[in-house]
Amino acid sequence: MTPFTLEKARNEQDAIRAAAAGGRYMAGGTTLVDLMREEVEHPERLVDINALPMGGVRAEGSDLVIGGLARMAEVAAHPDTLRLQPLIAETLIEGASPQLRNMASIGGNLMQRVRCPYFRMLDAGCNKRDPGSGCAAIDGLNGGHAILGTSDQCVAAHPSDLAVALVALGATMRVRGPEGERSFAVEELYRLPGGTPHLEHTLRPGELIVEVRVPGGPYARRARYLKVRDRASYEFALVSAAVALDVEGGAIRAARIACGGVGTRPWRMRASEEALIGKAAGRDAFEAAARLALDGARPLSGNRYKVELLPRTIVRALEMAGEIA
Repeated sequence: MTPFTLEKARNEQDAIRAAAAGGRYMAGGTTLVDLMREEVEHPERLVDINALPMGGVRAEGSDLVIGGLARMAEVAAHPDTLRLQPLIAETLIEGASPQLRNMASIGGNLMQRVRCPYFRMLDAGCNKRDPGSGCAAIDGLNGGHAILGTSDQCVAAHPSDLAVALVALGATMRVRGPEGERSFAVEELYRLPGGTPHLEHTLRPGELIVEVRVPGGPYARRARYLKVRDRASYEFALVSAAVALDVEGGAIRAARIACGGVGTRPWRMRASEEALIGKAAGRDAFEAAARLALDGARPLSGNRYKVELLPRTIVRALEMAGEIA
């Protein structure tokens, strides 16, 4: 591990100044420390932000507001989460082992790096780790990689389960940095790889995730998360779907669908959502809408199964949501 300095931020202003000068924020450290041990990342300065008052979960009307430093386990078990946004609780439980949920922060979860094995193999080409070195996954072992939003520079799938649910629900985030405060949709946090896959997010230097706001809506109670993976215990998604439905009199008034494991970022399925509006909630409508999710898919040699698995996962998740009274 490369030598580094560790400092504890006394307040938010000190943390932002240190990060703007090249420091890296650290909360639970469940991803960053691993990457440092493996010599994938080499920060010279870590800024411990755990003492900052940015934790907690609260309700503001029908909205759920989650602090950037709130732990995954705390958010999943919080009464306001279970009452207002049970999809968030379900996604968090599916997203990590109990040990990780106790340590990992919400902000850290949203900022976690990809789990492509070539990203961690220092002798393999990876444009995220070493721009210009190539992408070994394109012609290598790519069964877990993305089929949507890929480029000839990177095909790594986005890893966060939570981000998929937040994108489906239209969540926003508030960040603070040297230039002040701003808010934007969680979906806008993530960049497509294009020709610069090493640029993964839209945060500016020194910006700190303060909180995430999940808006309330009539679809919030009729929502489910389905995660397909290689094993039932802690594992990343091969394909996942976060769905929420607003159904009245058997007809769908609104639908929210986002998927994980298939995109280079959490993938909102807007065409599928629009296709469901006004339709009777049932398998025929679900299957027709799910087929639209494959638009633009570019499967690789090892992940062609996702072309079939993705619509099936969406259909089953919609059925599960439709079964909620």
